[in-house]
Amino acid sequence: MFDEYVVVERVPSEAPPEARTVLSWTARNSLPMTAWEDTKRVDAVIHALDTLLDGSPATAGSIKREQRILNVAMKYAVRQKILTANPLPKGKEEGAAPKVAEAVDKRSLLNPGQVARLLAWIADRPRTGHRLHAFFATLYYAGLRPEEAIALRVSAATLPADSWGELLVHTAEPEVGSQWTDDGRVHETRDLKGRAEGDTRPVPAHPALVAVLRDLIKRDGLQPGDLFFPGEKGGLLAGSVFRRAWNKARKAVLPEHEYESPVGKRVYDLRHTCLTTWLNNGIPPAQVAEWAGNSVPVLLATYARCITGQLAELQQRIEGPQRLPAGPAPSMPVPKPGSTPAPRRRA
Repeated sequence: MFDEYVVVERVPSEAPPEARTVLSWTARNSLPMTAWEDTKRVDAVIHALDTLLDGSPATAGSIKREQRILNVAMKYAVRQKILTANPLPKGKEEGAAPKVAEAVDKRSLLNPGQVARLLAWIADRPRTGHRLHAFFATLYYAGLRPEEAIALRVSAATLPADSWGELLVHTAEPEVGSQWTDDGRVHETRDLKGRAEGDTRPVPAHPALVAVLRDLIKRDGLQPGDLFFPGEKGGLLAGSVFRRAWNKARKAVLPEHEYESPVGKRVYDLRHTCLTTWLNNGIPPAQVAEWAGNSVPVLLATYARCITGQLAELQQRIEGPQRLPAGPAPSMPVPKPGSTPAPRRRA
């Protein structure tokens, strides 16, 4: 039964011709939904999600994402009464998605000296070096996500001379691939991650970043509606461009043992470095979460291992309150023979 292909029962008449072709081919070359009643086939699907095409294990994040998508499809099938129950394993059963490490690797964080050398090398690149320098500086000083920074326009920045400024973040342009967008663009315009539709997020701009952005506006003659960091030929800055520039900078600036290490290996590590710096210098987690566009629980789970420099102060706070009084410990009274001990008080 499970080796038979399903037969097309009905293709919606309102579907466009190219969609009808795809739907018909999918139906002819798929097993019937009753195949999900066979545990061996379910196990085979789970194994396929766990491995790459070459047979090597997939990453935990990839497995978790794909199993979540499949689980949504199974729940939909149950709601539509195509299946009587979700056949996928649950909880700690074999095949359940592995845990994904959410905490930032402390080794990936950069120190100010490393960032300064990297940005200086990038700024010396011909043509677009000054623009990429400002882009990376925005991630380091303001903690923006790369997809938020490439969507940032001049009108969204308040940049007073010689003082703190503000960036009003309200749009993200993540790369999703041209095959996944309706208009064939590589980027897809989205609202901010974890925010309501149309919501904005004010982020403080360090005076050093204000100076960098003001210089960029003057040098490129930017107008209020212009992007701060357009691509070399216009449009949005491509991820492949800034990732390639960052890798070249690491290779040119860092010693070999640091280049081979996790330190600053991803462009996103600039954001991690920024948020960790805020937390380590006493900015309340609720405020950091607001600036960063995270929830407080996610922020603490992600950066808990990177919070340093506060141990001595925290130890001093509890040193006195936990100290026991000096002198011998008081002895308990011995009851007289035949007497009834006094009842113990409840704590």
